[in-house]
Amino acid sequence: MAEVLEKVDAVVVGMGWAGGIVSAELAKAGKNVVGLEKGGHATRSDYIGVKDELRFDNRYEIMQSLKGDTVTSRNEIEDTALPVRTMADNQMGTDLGGASVHWAGASYRYWPYEFEIRSQTIEKYGEDKIPDDMSLQDWGITYEELEPYYEKWEDTAGISGEQDPLAPERNKPWPNPPLNETPSLKMFKDAATNLGLHPFQIAAGNMSQNYENPDGEKLNACMYCSFCTRAGCDFDAKSDPLATVIPTAMRHDNFELRTRANVRRVLYDEDSNEATGVMYVDETTGEEYEQPADVVVLAAFAFTNNRLLMLSDIGEQYDPETREGLIGRNFNGQYNSAFHGVRGFFENEKFNLYMGAGALGAAVNDYAADNFDHTDLDFIGGGAIELRQYGFGAISSSSNYTREVSNWGADYKAESLKYAYSALRIWYSSIAMSYWHNYVDLDPTYKDEYGDPLLRITYKFGANEKPIAQFGIDRCHEIMEEMGADIIEDDEVAEEFNHVFSGGHYTGGVVMGDDPETSAVNNYMQMWDVDNLFVVGGSAFPQFGSHHPTPTIGALAYRAAEGVERFLDEGGQLATAISKTMKA
Repeated sequence: MAEVLEKVDAVVVGMGWAGGIVSAELAKAGKNVVGLEKGGHATRSDYIGVKDELRFDNRYEIMQSLKGDTVTSRNEIEDTALPVRTMADNQMGTDLGGASVHWAGASYRYWPYEFEIRSQTIEKYGEDKIPDDMSLQDWGITYEELEPYYEKWEDTAGISGEQDPLAPERNKPWPNPPLNETPSLKMFKDAATNLGLHPFQIAAGNMSQNYENPDGEKLNACMYCSFCTRAGCDFDAKSDPLATVIPTAMRHDNFELRTRANVRRVLYDEDSNEATGVMYVDETTGEEYEQPADVVVLAAFAFTNNRLLMLSDIGEQYDPETREGLIGRNFNGQYNSAFHGVRGFFENEKFNLYMGAGALGAAVNDYAADNFDHTDLDFIGGGAIELRQYGFGAISSSSNYTREVSNWGADYKAESLKYAYSALRIWYSSIAMSYWHNYVDLDPTYKDEYGDPLLRITYKFGANEKPIAQFGIDRCHEIMEEMGADIIEDDEVAEEFNHVFSGGHYTGGVVMGDDPETSAVNNYMQMWDVDNLFVVGGSAFPQFGSHHPTPTIGALAYRAAEGVERFLDEGGQLATAISKTMKA
């Protein structure tokens, strides 16, 4: 029997950006909050000395083990899904802070068009522009409504940014100036400008200077050490929950953090139609606990949020045969169709590519969202063209060789040394659409170490993915050619999704909107069917936008925190965005 604990105002499941934001805001508001994290405890000091490429880039030391808990994957509905057990193919964050600890830091807002993508596409191009297999829908919130929450997240995270010439004008400047411009970035910007494009420095969750955020948390200026992605920052210079919202929450006596707490069920009372708490296992002792709460907040990775609702039998599971049901529907993300581009090799240029930061880069958004005419194109949406200077490690730099040589032998060794400092990559980070045939459910065969079904992902490319990928490659080629590369190698567009989940950008399944018939949560992330259950994070995205998801997850989390506080004070189904109240 599980031990029943004392009831609290809110229990928050998952302590990354989403859970950390909700916990900090509720703690500041005086609510009694328990935060549950499946992984172990971690602090910034635990990442001192992480400059070890073998440990973190090749052995994935701070990623979740896939031996007991992973996903299964298939392309077609009639296929048998198989577990993804190789760490290189499925990198899920673990421990306190989650995937946010090892994110690179690229910080884009989504575009106004993307929040109203269905209605604006129909208005401009007609309904026939939307492919038959695409389940395109508006978000139930506008850019203007979400903008204050973007600002709040950016201030908390201390984002180092520069105004994108094509983006909506900001209400106030970025919290910090942009990161330094390197020779490779200047070359990219000059070439883009020559082509009539509008380059700018990517907004970064890497500090360009020492910074203190509105909650009093202090971050240090980035040292450009190159160890951002797949590693925690050992200098407190990267925006992540361990440097910001989690310490803010923990300064309050009304917040309690419990790590190694693996939540297996949301406790749900069918008679009262409410969530009464969660059941979790203390993985240190193996004991089971029930944590009662007035409000349950699921704020974990998209995989986990979906799976917990399904295991708890909350909401109607999506059925691709009937196209009915909501939970698991519109699952999407940046799969291997979303980062196509080119590599350029320079015979007479040398770049200091061992210096870098996760979001040290330049981009153009002339081909993002609906910033260009799609009338004669066979896709909708767009993406950013980026050049990043992440910083090479000794192992990764050995991949700088052309396709003319094999990846071993004397020729490989000579060429990888020759181009170690002289090869650059440009890619197109494109939108990822939702389709009726892409969804998640519980696998009928494979189970985790507790005997619970694994999450099954059914995903194949839809009508948009290949055309937009080829378009992006062609645009990247034009810029690389203008940069003067002596050899340019274009990526080949993948024929089909290859079951590699390495990017970590996966969303949907518990999507938001202003209509309970097509969305599981309103724009406060409150479930339409269960008033005191909020599902926060990337799982709410109806489609994946043109850019990286973290700022939008952060903005939605701040809105959700506001919603949870309102519910605790007022109760009931919250009035949602202006678009819905206008309809009423």
